[in-house]
Amino acid sequence: MVQEKFEPKLYTALKGGYSLSLFYSDLAAGTIVGIVALPLALAFAIASGVKPEQGLYTAIIAGFLISFLSGSRVQIGGPTGAFIVIVYNIVQRFGYEGLAIATVMAGFLLVLMGISRLGSIIKYIPYPVTVGFTAGIALIIFAGQLRDFIGLNMSDVPAEFVEKWIAYAKHFHTINYYALFVGIITLLIVIFWPRITHRVPGSLVAILLTTAIVHVFHFPVETINSRFGQVSAQFPKFQIPQWDWVLLKSLFSPAISIALLAGIESLLSAVVADGMTGRKHRSNMELVAQGVANIFSPLFGGIPATGAIARTATNIKNGGKTPIAGIVHAVILLLVLLFFGKWASLIPMATLAGILIIVAYNMSEWHLFIKLFKSPKSDVLVLLITFLLTVFLDLIIAIQAGVVLAALLFMRRMTLVTQTGYINGIVQDEEEQEDINSLSRRIIPDNVEVFEINGPFFFGAADKFKNALSQVRKNPTVLILRLRKVLSIDATGLRALEDVLSSTKKEGTTLILSGVHAQPLFALERAGLLDKIGEDNLFGNIDDALNRARNLLGLPEVERPTPFVPVVKREMDQIE
Repeated sequence: MVQEKFEPKLYTALKGGYSLSLFYSDLAAGTIVGIVALPLALAFAIASGVKPEQGLYTAIIAGFLISFLSGSRVQIGGPTGAFIVIVYNIVQRFGYEGLAIATVMAGFLLVLMGISRLGSIIKYIPYPVTVGFTAGIALIIFAGQLRDFIGLNMSDVPAEFVEKWIAYAKHFHTINYYALFVGIITLLIVIFWPRITHRVPGSLVAILLTTAIVHVFHFPVETINSRFGQVSAQFPKFQIPQWDWVLLKSLFSPAISIALLAGIESLLSAVVADGMTGRKHRSNMELVAQGVANIFSPLFGGIPATGAIARTATNIKNGGKTPIAGIVHAVILLLVLLFFGKWASLIPMATLAGILIIVAYNMSEWHLFIKLFKSPKSDVLVLLITFLLTVFLDLIIAIQAGVVLAALLFMRRMTLVTQTGYINGIVQDEEEQEDINSLSRRIIPDNVEVFEINGPFFFGAADKFKNALSQVRKNPTVLILRLRKVLSIDATGLRALEDVLSSTKKEGTTLILSGVHAQPLFALERAGLLDKIGEDNLFGNIDDALNRARNLLGLPEVERPTPFVPVVKREMDQIE
């Protein structure tokens, strides 16, 4: 298997020849994506509990680094809705300083995962887990935007989901119909504007139109300025966060969740991009790029970043061909920050709430959530537990619990799949009859027992193996363990074999292994069991193993049986 190269796609694209026509395509796509990213960066920052300009800092710094180092040609990075819940909770508990430290730690974890070539493994996070926490995040985002969408007069909104709705109910009489009007107008524009054109994003049109309406008609609604003050129009300063070992220990679990979420979402985005472009990304290089971006983003006042599926798709649809488009997107946002940043403070909060409600709806993918209820009950259980933990407890716990639960259920399934048992030579079904290697077509000598393991021999199946082995009658002269369908074995499986070897030696029984595959053979050799069993008792097929047993019993050897031909087929051959 050829190992994936640690080479950014930007270098690959430039090395392959970069033409002026490609630059024009990337310039156009990057400009459009930059415009699309502007309101999202502001909205995600505010929803995450930090200043609006910090969303722009993230889109600029992390967006540039992700494109510069990305393992995908068209990946667009920046703040995303998936991080809102994690970031908000960390900021509430540890302040921005704690968030910055956790993000840097997550960045180093991502780089380590990439260097360790875990890019292909992290993609195997169970589907019900990703759907569960994504739907939970979407519901929390929606709940968090309701105050601004309908203009409730509240000083603080509780972080907990249930308490949030109780607070909304208590303050519902303070609803601001002007804010509700602005929010509804925003929803309508974002939903229906794509029917007019995809060139100009509906979110930008909504911001421009609703901001103009609010200030022309002097609507009494909250704006970014009235809540956060003037948006900074300066490039952020480099600053290393202050830390201590106690704080690092407290932030380790949040950092793992940020790293997992960033890795999952970025690789998912890269896979979606591969499907749209027909190309193949480098998953390990992508993790390194995400890690470097998350290390530097908080050093410039930013928040966690990852690959953004919607913005990446927008880049592709508008002609983006290389990482230059992502770099252009970061430059456009930098220019907006420097020259138009102060105007961002005029945007109504209800407008940003409306945009985020659409983001939450798209993120929820409710049709996939409902569709998963037709899956096996264990998958439904993982889905619901992950979803409920995300909504009612904590996303960090939800991700970790979902992955652990899915792993436990997978182990249980593998244990059920692994069959172990004593073979009595009785024909079980037609498929077994037609198998040339079936024991039903062989004579098993007296004082010889054959025991077969079917499936991976790992710790989940070891106890099952020991229970089934107890069926073998006591003290046979020869015990043959048939391993032709065991493609892998772990330390617990090796230990179980060692126990069998030890007990057979005490009982004077010779242990023979038949049909051992490469991985189990290598594991047996490394564990030292191969020498204890003896190479004379190790065979590639059951016929040689049975003949070895006959030699030990002083019986003549038997030739390998001819291929099985059903009676009906023999009759048809005679007719022809």
